Amino acid sequence: MWHSIRRMFSLNDPGWGRGQGSGGGNDDDRRPRPKSGDGPPDLDELWRDFNRRLNGMFGGRRGGGPSPSGSSGGGSSSEGGPSFKGAGKGAGVLAVVAVLLWLASGFYIVPEGQAAAVLRFGEFKYVNDRAGFTWRVPYPVETHELVNVQQLRQIEVGYRGNVRNKSLREALMLTQDQSIVDMQYAVQYRLADPVAWLFNNNPGPAPEEMVRQAAETAMREIVGRRGIDQVLYEQKEAVATDARDLMQANLDRYKPGVTIVDVTIQQAQPPEEVQAAFEDANKAAQDRERLINEGRAYANDVIPRASGTAARLMQESEGYRERVVATAEGDASRFSQILVEYSKAPKVTRDRMYLETMQQVFSNTSKVYVDSRSGSNLLYLPLDKLMQQGAAGASDASRSAAPAAQTPAPAAAPAAAADASRAQEMRSRDRDAAR
Repeated sequence: MWHSIRRMFSLNDPGWGRGQGSGGGNDDDRRPRPKSGDGPPDLDELWRDFNRRLNGMFGGRRGGGPSPSGSSGGGSSSEGGPSFKGAGKGAGVLAVVAVLLWLASGFYIVPEGQAAAVLRFGEFKYVNDRAGFTWRVPYPVETHELVNVQQLRQIEVGYRGNVRNKSLREALMLTQDQSIVDMQYAVQYRLADPVAWLFNNNPGPAPEEMVRQAAETAMREIVGRRGIDQVLYEQKEAVATDARDLMQANLDRYKPGVTIVDVTIQQAQPPEEVQAAFEDANKAAQDRERLINEGRAYANDVIPRASGTAARLMQESEGYRERVVATAEGDASRFSQILVEYSKAPKVTRDRMYLETMQQVFSNTSKVYVDSRSGSNLLYLPLDKLMQQGAAGASDASRSAAPAAQTPAPAAAPAAAADASRAQEMRSRDRDAAR
């Protein structure tokens, strides 16, 4: 059947528009026609040939003219009129073709990274997130809507396209210290739930506008909790992080199927009208902080050294006090002990004290001059030479320690013995004079 239909309506047929195969008919059919291949086809002939072939497919007369009884195509099948059996076949063919075309309209493609929400008579049924060629029941039974769930969407708050193209109604915010800050920021988000995005929001630009309003509300609340210095300099990243968390919490209450990915502060500054004065105040504040830090650094350098010096002096004074007290206590105890001994033997104790005192005095001197009261002679006692001779004799004695065990020791020098006896005589003379 398809072969016959294609052959009947083939555009390669040379008889199209040339009047071939046409029976007797109306006045137009009785006009002289050019022979086949003599010239281009006539448009009227093309139309009449199409009508004749269409009538032939549905069982009508092959000729395009009126019937012999004078009626034009309105008789029975025996008189060349249309056949109801052929008409039913043609209608069936058209119905089958229409059904096939209708079923074929149910095929659709789900691109990668997107999901299709299928609706049956306007009611949501399921989500098809498998990428590729798929099929559903054609319209009007089922329809589908594609949603890009992998696309990173972005909205701009406080500006459009460029930070110079500001939207002051969105950008100007009030801080905790009653200052105004001009802030432009971008919010990036993805669609986590395509069903909520399609059916929990109004169609059109309403979902994106809801995200914009939630972002603006959250940022105003976060900025209102901080001072202008914290927003501009000290806690700029913390402001963006807290705003993102608050945006997500606000959106979750409305369930739009949106996940906030990131909040980027593009620009944050004072309003242009007061920016110069704010910069001057900021420089003054920085100078103040610098001077304060320098003073703290100087104090951290001087105070520990002064504290260390004070602690050292305190410890030295404590040591001096302990030493003086201990020395005084020792002297007092020594005097008490000497007093006890003096009361027992005054002369012996006095002589011993005198000798000890002279020993201490002579231990620090190398030359001693003694003035005799009985005569005018001035005696000289070379203690330094005596000490040198004593040291030399000790060294010689140590060197000759081994031979000395076999040979007798040499006698002392007569000069040293004479000096020693002279010194002893002078001491006894002084004691007698003191008595």
